[in-house]
Amino acid sequence: QVTLQESGPGLVKPSQTLSLTCTVSGGSITAGNYYWSWIRRSPGKGQEWMGAIAYSGSTYYGPSLESRTSISRDTSKNQFTLQLSSVTPEDTAVYYCARGPDKLYYFNNPSRYDYWGQGTQVTVSS
Repeated sequence: QVTLQESGPGLVKPSQTLSLTCTVSGGSITAGNYYWSWIRRSPGKGQEWMGAIAYSGSTYYGPSLESRTSISRDTSKNQFTLQLSSVTPEDTAVYYCARGPDKLYYFNNPSRYDYWGQGTQVTVSS
């Protein structure tokens, strides 16, 4: 059983960089042909795929946030990290890490992800 757990600050000030870590248990982030994604959900924008890091270490980003998003990993800790720069209140959302999608072009289909973290609320406010 694979479990994912997001961690990071719940409150970030405008213009700062949001940084979240996903710790994975029960499976290695370097094994298998898996993508490890960051997804956010907000009442105003719905679900938004931010990007993913593959088992190989290659990274892929959603077009709307690509200029502000960076995803990296620490294989010794079996963790992957999201950084979102220059945040504004529009970035307030629940942020999730997940395993998937099984094929990258299904990034907008929630059913193509098999394991999810519980989500963490991030509020951008001064």
